[in-house]
Amino acid sequence: MKKILVCEDEAAIRDFVVINLKRANYEVIDVDSGEKGFAEFKKALENSCPFDVALLDIMMPGIDGTELCRRIREESNSIGIIMLSAKTQEMDKITCLTIGADDYVTKPFSPSELVARVDAIYRRVSLNAGAGANSRELISGPFTVNTKSRVITKDGGPIDLTQVEYQIMEYFIKNNGVALDRKSILVHIWGEGYYGDDKIVDVNIRRLRMKVESDPSNPVFIQTVWGFGYKWAVE
Repeated sequence: MKKILVCEDEAAIRDFVVINLKRANYEVIDVDSGEKGFAEFKKALENSCPFDVALLDIMMPGIDGTELCRRIREESNSIGIIMLSAKTQEMDKITCLTIGADDYVTKPFSPSELVARVDAIYRRVSLNAGAGANSRELISGPFTVNTKSRVITKDGGPIDLTQVEYQIMEYFIKNNGVALDRKSILVHIWGEGYYGDDKIVDVNIRRLRMKVESDPSNPVFIQTVWGFGYKWAVE
């Protein structure tokens, strides 16, 4: 059963989300605060039945969605995290992506949009969980990609990556030296029909550079192709 945590303090929105996710065959645990959300997340981990996806509202009293996202991501890189945000919370959305969220949905949203975004993240999580049958290693300079464990190392040391970051890195390494426009990256990682904008690509690239580059302000591996996109450059 597909398991999702919904953390939203507005009852009407929470009920709307829960109904539509249940119709899409998700097992839903819903709470109205960040404190309860983190408690449910920890309980699921301890019982060896972790959530596949967490849907977190940014604006909540007490532990808000941003802090909850940070705490969850510190505990797990395998869970998919989607933020619920208002249009006026642009900087909050970017902050959440920077600290580990995979996507965000802007209020108001339609049931089809919400379910599509959750499904896309769930597929990514499932791909990671089921990886291994046809595994192989990809080597690019100091980087090694193990497609079975979905772990990337640099100079033999593992890099702590989220699901999205891993997929971007794998896509780059498989296309070494090829200039990839933002749209192609967006479609490859988030899928066709993605409702958001390509700004999410830039935020994830910025986060990746912090993890793989010795000097993120002067990137060597993930190079910007101005006015177009990005290129993985390893000779």
